Amino acid sequence: MDFSKLNDIIKESKKILVISHVNPDGDTIGSMLGMYSAILDNFKKKIDMLAVSKVPEIYKFLPNSKLIKSLDEVDKSLVYDLVINVDVAARDRVCDGEILFEKAKNTVNIDHHKTNISYADVNFVDGEKSSTGENLFYIFKNLNWKISLDTAKCLYVAILTDTGSFRFDNTRPETLMAVAELVKIGVPVVETYKNVYESDHKNLVLFQGYCVSKAKFLKDDKIAYTIVYKKDMEKFSANDECMEGLTEKLRAIVTTEVAFVAKEMKSGHTKFSFRSKNIDVAEICSVFSGGGHKFAAGCTINAKPEDAVKLVLDEIQKREI
Repeated sequence: MDFSKLNDIIKESKKILVISHVNPDGDTIGSMLGMYSAILDNFKKKIDMLAVSKVPEIYKFLPNSKLIKSLDEVDKSLVYDLVINVDVAARDRVCDGEILFEKAKNTVNIDHHKTNISYADVNFVDGEKSSTGENLFYIFKNLNWKISLDTAKCLYVAILTDTGSFRFDNTRPETLMAVAELVKIGVPVVETYKNVYESDHKNLVLFQGYCVSKAKFLKDDKIAYTIVYKKDMEKFSANDECMEGLTEKLRAIVTTEVAFVAKEMKSGHTKFSFRSKNIDVAEICSVFSGGGHKFAAGCTINAKPEDAVKLVLDEIQKREI
């Protein structure tokens, strides 16, 4: 990849916007904030950041997170010189932010999803990287950009969360080499872990315990799933952040090969989050116009939960588990 294109396009741009994907996770938020501080440090340019849905509280300890704008705070009539999508596998994953992407004079797409079709003017998509955060680290190194402590903290969280604290099979030697360099810069490992993984509120813990207690198991407990209804969310005053990590709890069961959570949406659709140990769940999700990674993927089906779950189970059971 010719990374110098990124250097050139940033130098030429006055108005720059970075966008994260809908329902942001640690990788897209960490990557967006890492890109913000890297451009500020290396080009002395301030840029806008847009999160098309609410930023989870656990990531608000990161540097410059208060500067992230919502859709309501961004002037949609603006024509940016450059719009950069980070960790956005498909253009529609930025929802109404796509208007700004389409109007931009130049667009850049930085990602690590293998399903990404390189939809921007300039694309840095590397499906071998654990995360967009890792991809950015090596892009910055290749360009000889300064990586400040602020940038390092953000990239570390991006990599930490998308590797499941370095437990997932996307953790490669190169991943750990990147992390080692970020820690050398000064990332506080213990403090960061506590902020990301040990700051759950009471309702979240009770809600997730309730959802796990309702789980159903099939095929000698190789398939595990739970349905989260709107009434469940209301009962515990739970929000979307409370869903984070729920599917992983089902996958962690020793017998589980594939786990999923089906969430009833206000629209009447059912949203699925899949995790597996050996089954390609991205392939399953693609049947329903979804996607993701081999062992972590998602999709949305236009049906009530019981009907949608039946469709998904039929698809899972076509495969050898």
